[in-house]
Amino acid sequence: MIWVLTTVIVVLSAILLYMQWHNAETMVRMRKDQFDESVLRSLDQASHDLERNETFHYLESIVMSHEQELDSLAVQSSRIPSQRMAGDSVIVFQPQRIVLNNQLPLLSMRSRPMANEANLPFLESVKNAYIYQRGVLDEVIYTILYNASESGLESRLNTGMLDAYLSDALKRNGVNIPFHFRVETADGEEVFRCSDYDSTGADYTYTQTLFRNDPSSKMGVVQVHFPTMDEYIWGVARTMTPMMGFTFLLLIIFCYTVWQLARQKKVSEMKNDFVNNMTHEFKTPLASISLAAQMLSDKSVDKTERMYDNLAGIISNETRRLRFQVEKVLQMSLFDHDNIKLKEEELDANGMLETVLNTFQLRIKQNGGSVDTVIEAYDPFIYGDEMHLTNVFFNLLDNAVKYAKPDVDLHLMVHTENVGDNFQLSIEDNGIGIQKSDLSHIFERFYRVHTGNQHNVKGFGLGLAYVHTIIGLHHGKIKVESEYGQGTKFVIILPNVKD
Repeated sequence: MIWVLTTVIVVLSAILLYMQWHNAETMVRMRKDQFDESVLRSLDQASHDLERNETFHYLESIVMSHEQELDSLAVQSSRIPSQRMAGDSVIVFQPQRIVLNNQLPLLSMRSRPMANEANLPFLESVKNAYIYQRGVLDEVIYTILYNASESGLESRLNTGMLDAYLSDALKRNGVNIPFHFRVETADGEEVFRCSDYDSTGADYTYTQTLFRNDPSSKMGVVQVHFPTMDEYIWGVARTMTPMMGFTFLLLIIFCYTVWQLARQKKVSEMKNDFVNNMTHEFKTPLASISLAAQMLSDKSVDKTERMYDNLAGIISNETRRLRFQVEKVLQMSLFDHDNIKLKEEELDANGMLETVLNTFQLRIKQNGGSVDTVIEAYDPFIYGDEMHLTNVFFNLLDNAVKYAKPDVDLHLMVHTENVGDNFQLSIEDNGIGIQKSDLSHIFERFYRVHTGNQHNVKGFGLGLAYVHTIIGLHHGKIKVESEYGQGTKFVIILPNVKD
């Protein structure tokens, strides 16, 4: 159920993170589309304002020159006496200043005469005059635009006014971020560039045609660059970022909690195995000692000197075995580095190894095995604790005996040599070997390698963990090489005593 719940929660958290990211991405995309639309609308409006300003400028100059001509004509006409006959109509045209406010002039209906037979000729003449004046006005406007388009882009462009139009249009459309712009001709020749204009980043640059009603060769192009556009667009997703961060953090904490639960479960199972193994390991010697004690106390059994010697030997051997098991259990309390007190001194590693091998020779021979010893270390002196290092050698040899193949005679190869400034010991056997999946765990406390159908292997899962800890405290290294079904090789490297 733990793994089922873990899988469900991880999947739901992943879906939640995806939905949050998708929402943030959607918001950013919408913000980008809105920004693009606002900028393009602003550029179009600024281009239109620039063209309109140019037209108004030409019209205003023409009107001013026309007013000056009318004023001079008025002065001249004032010098000529005015004559008129009775019944004649005199039409006086008074020039009016043109107001440029984008509104068409309205004809006053109050001044329009009533349509009757008496004034029909007059209305006809006014209509003809209107048509004529409208044609003249169209010709004047066409001439203005033609003359304007004939001028170069450099002379027509007012960069200060274009900057003002761009700023005003962008603000009206809700774009309040810095921008820079450059202007070039239709042929790509640069006309103007802001001093801090940056041409990198095509996604940050927008283009608009200037004077688009002119011939294509006379048009201009303005490119507007927004250096902080990313910050502006991604700013809308800032509210989603903390939510995604908190969700991801909760997922990590949950996964770590599940990992701790699984680890504690594994440690609990190892401790249960340890208690079971300890019970079996203690039960056998205690039963043997109890049986020998009963035979000694049974007066109905005749006891010879040989029987006394056998019973005493059984009690002594089983007591030694029991004491050895107790010492292995006590090793568990030494795994904290602060509790291990090393009594370091200069030691002869070759001599220590030979002593341990002499003790193990009888046990190996009883199991039908043999030992080949190659002592090649010319400098065997190391600095360490004799008791703990002796236990290290003993544990490695004990493992080789325990995990021997039941149908193959045990063969051990013990080799010492010097590698650089280090003493190296290798212990190789032809036992059942270790699977690759177990190699990374053999130095963990309570971990025991699965032995398949072999059920006579006893232990607490502390021996190799103890070896690894002691070698580390002596500033050494331990390596293991094994192939399942072929055997195992342990290599210990310890620093030599420096002169």
